[in-house]
Amino acid sequence: MDPVNTVEGRAYPFGMKNVDTDIIIPAHWLKTITRDGLGRGAFEALRKDPDNVFDRAEFAGAPIIVAGDNFGCGSSREHAAWALIDMGVKAVIAPSFSDIFSGNAFKNGILTVVLPQEAIDRLMEVAETDPIAIDLEHQTVTTPFQDRFTFEIDPFRKHCLLEGLDEVGLTLARKDAIGAYEQRQAHDLPWFAKGTGLAA
Repeated sequence: MDPVNTVEGRAYPFGMKNVDTDIIIPAHWLKTITRDGLGRGAFEALRKDPDNVFDRAEFAGAPIIVAGDNFGCGSSREHAAWALIDMGVKAVIAPSFSDIFSGNAFKNGILTVVLPQEAIDRLMEVAETDPIAIDLEHQTVTTPFQDRFTFEIDPFRKHCLLEGLDEVGLTLARKDAIGAYEQRQAHDLPWFAKGTGLAA
């Protein structure tokens, strides 16, 4: 997982409330055995409208979505996070998120930023013409117009995102301690170690 420190650039001024995971990635895309290409299916139903925000040229490759309340509700499909990553999204800003989506986003390196509706309204306005910057270290969202919004984030999630640590990375960071524990087990409980293949 790539570290996340700052995310800056154009942002999709999406704003829709109660966007469920079926809107983010329709169910028929869940048959795939790879994460690659899921961005093509992201917001597929909405993209049937030729005026949709996701296909406007000025937002091509935008790393941020400014969304409405309760983003990511519905089923717990991790494909929703995968689809956003595949389309280049690194952060979503909204007044609230589904807990499951927020967890899936975090585990896949997407920063979810919770801000009050007044801040979302302002960011929607700015996003139409100008870039937005998110600084995870200082927990701020800023605009070229001196807007500055602070946000809260769980310290553990912040640490993992800044360091680029997913669950595998967290485990590997403790490999010396794990190895030492296994050696102690082999010494102290040789009959157990023999059954697990840890014995020398």
